[in-house]
Amino acid sequence: MYTCAGEMVALLTQHGKERIIAPVLEPGLDCRIHHVTGFDTDQLGTFTRDTPRPGTQLDAARRKARTGMALSGLSLGMASEGSFGPDPYTGMFPWNLELLVWIDDRLGIEVVGMAQGAARSGHVLTGDWADIESFAVREDFPDHHVVLRPQSQDDPRIQKGIADWQRLRSSFAECLAQSNNQRVFAETDLRAFANPTRMQRIEEAARDLLQRLQSGCPACGSPGYWPTERQPGLPCADCGLPTTVYRSEAWTCVRCDHRSVKARTDRALAAPGECGRCNP
Repeated sequence: MYTCAGEMVALLTQHGKERIIAPVLEPGLDCRIHHVTGFDTDQLGTFTRDTPRPGTQLDAARRKARTGMALSGLSLGMASEGSFGPDPYTGMFPWNLELLVWIDDRLGIEVVGMAQGAARSGHVLTGDWADIESFAVREDFPDHHVVLRPQSQDDPRIQKGIADWQRLRSSFAECLAQSNNQRVFAETDLRAFANPTRMQRIEEAARDLLQRLQSGCPACGSPGYWPTERQPGLPCADCGLPTTVYRSEAWTCVRCDHRSVKARTDRALAAPGECGRCNP
């Protein structure tokens, strides 16, 4: 079982993520989460698009983790990075994917936990206070904060930290006065401390990371032994032909080259509705 024997783990964040990550990982790994400050993580990208995020979501998480490790001088580090977009099933609903990367330079490994689900990440462009009010209620304001800017989603005059109705009303009036087209762009604040739905997703990613770290390689004992590939072919319950539903998983070690294939045990057959022949 992978443990840290009371060692400190660097976590660079300025948005309160340590409050939900530490209670999950500290008892599970016998570690101490060291909250690293003194670096503006908004330099690595913002959800309000004023600072673009270079590279991929995982690249950004790695940079945060490495920066925290460098600032603290620790050989263990971690960081979280989120992304938002349409749901992967219908493309109709807002979706949040959270990654939590763990780096252990003693073992030379990187393990990534993840979680995804429905998001609070709406927006509206309007000149009518009633529309702003309806939007805020729909997005569960003030528990979920709101960001305003005059004129359009790309206007650089951003008002953040809006967390009460009085401030929302006054900020709307101020943005409307600044707008040449009499419109105000409102969006849900996606920073972790300002978005409880995202906080829940980060906690789920921490639990997923803990599971992965507690899964040891049968060959070398390193943590992070986890499925990396699913192989289709589960037979249809009606016609018996192979389907696209996965029948086995390939498990891979993050440190050595050990790999094994495990057959699926939770079900032996695919439903006819999942079969290309029975449900073309």
